[in-house]
Amino acid sequence: MGRANYIDDFHQWEQEFEFFLDVKVRFSETDLFGHLNNTVPFVYFEEARTEYLKSIGFMQEWLQPESETIPVVADLQCDYLKQIYFDEKLKVYVKIQSIGNSSVDIHYMGKKEDGSIGFVGRGTIVQISKKTGKGVPWTEEMRNLLCKHQLTQL
Repeated sequence: MGRANYIDDFHQWEQEFEFFLDVKVRFSETDLFGHLNNTVPFVYFEEARTEYLKSIGFMQEWLQPESETIPVVADLQCDYLKQIYFDEKLKVYVKIQSIGNSSVDIHYMGKKEDGSIGFVGRGTIVQISKKTGKGVPWTEEMRNLLCKHQLTQL
């Protein structure tokens, strides 16, 4: 399985992750051959991303009913590097790769107990207006929270 084209120096990229979510592969997440179904890492990405954003103080405002903005996923991809099976324990890592005007590029890594990497991924989320559906720039406070955790800026 090939290397993901959004990763220049794989070793350095791997070392930059700090936040992770522990996951155990459930039977219902596997296919007929006992492999992790190819759609499941996207669910792991969502769960890890949500917990990560909560941990840096982001989700709280978006979850308020009166909030005028919401985050949406603009794109999401996963590259599968090793087979993963039922009952394996994974750490799903998340980091902010870069920040745009109203978007943020987030990278993911699914690491197995033996330290090998089962999958990697990336995706962009955009803060949009609930009313117009158009991008809404980050507030200064939000940008500051993101900047504490970013690696590069767009």
